[in-house]
Amino acid sequence: MDAELKSLEDKINQFVALCKRLRVDNHQLRQQLASAQNENKQLADKIGDAKTRLETLLTHIPEEET
Repeated sequence: MDAELKSLEDKINQFVALCKRLRVDNHQLRQQLASAQNENKQLADKIGDAKTRLETLLTHIPEEET
């Protein structure tokens, strides 16, 4: 009986440790996701700005007469 209780206690301790580790991993992944989303937004903004500038430049190029 004591051996069974000890085995159960060990399994519970392992389960608790796993839950703690997964909680930490989950927190880190959420931070990484937020960072990646922020970087993605910044890059999308830069692309939008570059597109606007290119469109403006294209309007200043004279059309070729044929």
